[in-house]
Amino acid sequence: MSTRTGRAAGDAHHTPATTAPHATPAATAAPVSAPASGSASGSGTASGTASGRTGRAFDAVLCDLDNVVRFYDTAPLAALERAAGLPVGTTEDIAYAPEVDLPLLLGRITPDAWVESITAALAGRVGEDRARELGRALADAPFRADGEVVALLRRARTHVPLVLVTNATLRLDDDLALLGLDDLADAVVSSAVEQVAKPDPAIYRIAADRAGVPLDRCLFVDDRQENVDAAVALGMTGVLHREPADLRRALGPCAEAAPPRTGRAG
Repeated sequence: MSTRTGRAAGDAHHTPATTAPHATPAATAAPVSAPASGSASGSGTASGTASGRTGRAFDAVLCDLDNVVRFYDTAPLAALERAAGLPVGTTEDIAYAPEVDLPLLLGRITPDAWVESITAALAGRVGEDRARELGRALADAPFRADGEVVALLRRARTHVPLVLVTNATLRLDDDLALLGLDDLADAVVSSAVEQVAKPDPAIYRIAADRAGVPLDRCLFVDDRQENVDAAVALGMTGVLHREPADLRRALGPCAEAAPPRTGRAG
């Protein structure tokens, strides 16, 4: 499963209460007309278009995965923690400590090795077997995709390139396939593959390069304020995501499906 920085080192399923503007404007930049590279099959891609013709503040969408598109169900884990006499959230506090989580997000250890790290940290409190059960319940927590967000992103991709930018594990490709989202984006930038995690500026530069768009023509969407702040510092337009309405507002006309193109009759 993917995790996040702060309470977790990557993109996780719990979000602290944070107040911030829904969008932060970026500086105006030169228009882009080249299509995104590495286009995935499926929904099709529209190239970035000159802002003078569209009025958009962006020519590509870079979007987080967890807590924006994907959400985890940790109720089974919470039940196990209560049965073990632990406060709910104890397993996540341990699992998402940077020293435990970051090696997973950088692709240095497997999810199984992550579970063993959680087990070692919890064993003194609940015994090894129960500690491992708790770690496994977190690693294998069921997840779902937000259908409204997915629909918005698919529509956006008919206008501009879409890149997923996520602090993830080496299981990300399999997870996207399970969700039926392996064709959602033109490219996927994963911390475990790139070996750099948000909010490091390097991962934002990689994502913009995959989109084929300058940094200051990118719309960046994330549920973590520090990740949005890092994007804005690079000149991107930042969107703090709390609900689908945040994404819809930020996308503007790109939240609507592009009209079908009509070809010349031959």
